[in-house]
Amino acid sequence: MHNYSKFFIALLVAVSFFSFQKPEVKTVSSNKSTNAVLADTLTWTLLGKIDYNKKADKVYGEVMFPVINPKLKTKQGKPIVISGFIIPIDNKSYALSKNVFAACFFCGKSGPETIMGIKFKGGAFPKLKTDQYVTLTGTFRYNHNDVEDWIYHIENAVITAGK
Repeated sequence: MHNYSKFFIALLVAVSFFSFQKPEVKTVSSNKSTNAVLADTLTWTLLGKIDYNKKADKVYGEVMFPVINPKLKTKQGKPIVISGFIIPIDNKSYALSKNVFAACFFCGKSGPETIMGIKFKGGAFPKLKTDQYVTLTGTFRYNHNDVEDWIYHIENAVITAGK
């Protein structure tokens, strides 16, 4: 009985030790002398913090225009990293979504802030599958006045994970 107690205490200590270690962070080496940390710098939670104002539109009448939050405004034109699901739009473009296709913006279960237009670096058009989970790096751009365009964009996008 005494041996079981020692074994159980040793097991408990080992489990406790491993549960308090720092999580592993992936780094990628480039030709440069620095390492880049691949963690999302823009989250869907932050993108979801958006308000709307009714305004007149020449074509559609009264339309809800997005009011971009101040924290997102500071990211305009800056490099970002974001992960999400690939949604094919047509045979020439994709969007990145917070949700899989079955629960995306087009199906009525989410708002327009849960999807982001993608323009790949150099005009590339990689072969991607619906609902493929990817991490992209690129330049963030928001749109607050064109009702026929996405609210959010990632331009010069490169797939860094999920190929």
